[in-house]
Amino acid sequence: MARFCYASPMRYLFVHQNFPGQFRHVARALADDPANEVVGLGEAERIKTQGRIHPRVALAGYPAPKKAGPETHHYLREYEAHVRRGQQAARAARQLKLRGFQPDVVVVHPGWGEALFLRELFPQARHVHYCEYYYRPDGADVAFDPEFPSGFDDRLRIKLKNSTQLVGLMDCDAGVAPTRWQRSLYPAQLQPAIQVLHEGIDTDLARPSPEATLEVDGHVLRAGDEVVTYVARNLEPYRGFHRFLRALPLLQQRRPRARVLIVGGDDVSYGRRLPGATTYRAHYRAELEEQVDWTRVHFLGKLPYQRYLNVLQVSAAHVYLTYPFVLSWSMLEAMACGCLVVGSATAPVQEVIADGENGLLTDFFDAERLAATVARALAEPDAMAPLRARARDFVREHYDLHTRCLPAWVEFLKQ
Repeated sequence: MARFCYASPMRYLFVHQNFPGQFRHVARALADDPANEVVGLGEAERIKTQGRIHPRVALAGYPAPKKAGPETHHYLREYEAHVRRGQQAARAARQLKLRGFQPDVVVVHPGWGEALFLRELFPQARHVHYCEYYYRPDGADVAFDPEFPSGFDDRLRIKLKNSTQLVGLMDCDAGVAPTRWQRSLYPAQLQPAIQVLHEGIDTDLARPSPEATLEVDGHVLRAGDEVVTYVARNLEPYRGFHRFLRALPLLQQRRPRARVLIVGGDDVSYGRRLPGATTYRAHYRAELEEQVDWTRVHFLGKLPYQRYLNVLQVSAAHVYLTYPFVLSWSMLEAMACGCLVVGSATAPVQEVIADGENGLLTDFFDAERLAATVARALAEPDAMAPLRARARDFVREHYDLHTRCLPAWVEFLKQ
């Protein structure tokens, strides 16, 4: 892999359809140095929604691309959509170039096609790709959950799902993956060029608060109460929402005083949608309607960041379930807040949590074991205190934004 040395000032271009995405912290840090010029490029309407992240990070947008046509073979519709997005991103980048902006470093998430043509525009730059996930027909999320089986046609389609990334990886100078397991999904011959660098968790913000309180539906909850928490961007099977809800009847039998706080929206981030307009929350609540005391289950929707942290700070047991898929920031933030995490024994979680050391692990599919494990955590708070402390210590040591991850990112991009 080539080595690059630059003298200040340096110019950085960050490209993400939902900018800043994973690049928020590093883009800000580089913009803090007045010698640097930092530009963020993404879909115009999304950039408008996100707003400015730093006074010295310039923003450039491209129009939302058209979707693939219905006549396109269904294996290729996603690739066609990526090509269209890559074309729009290239046109916007060309306008930057015509105005005199020539980046030394281009950092891009290749998952939606934006990386496809950037090397043609900036051949002398160092191109760094954020390698978030490489799809496989076996051994990861596909065919993991028998409740949502994958057919023969799905397996064939998955073979083409990585096409956009592969074109980009042949063009880039280096890759970055947030975890070792996520890097391990990429082809073996490409892994040496992919460095493991997490975006980082701000443990100064995500921290325990023994005095924390939270008012929910007229009830004031405090750190130390029997509060079970569950967080996902959206409430869906990929993050084990169905398995969690199915554990509630057994959990409530064992701990009838516990309150359950569920944070997340009703959209679908990953996987399939249900037919019609049915949400997974409505679907599984209907399945369990008479088995659960819903007066003790509180659906909080999507929350402002500080209120979300307050949820974690009053948690006595935090449930994090996931397919073998991208590891959520929320699990690491929960650990940073000193939560007792009850996680699924799936590969991305096992990279971080050792059962009985800094959290508890349970089988993703075993509702009875999940309920029993959470009930034990609620019943034995003193015994769980060392695990909670070690969870925060682990995140501070390996994922802290200011002392570890951000300095590593800055150093890596300045190579």
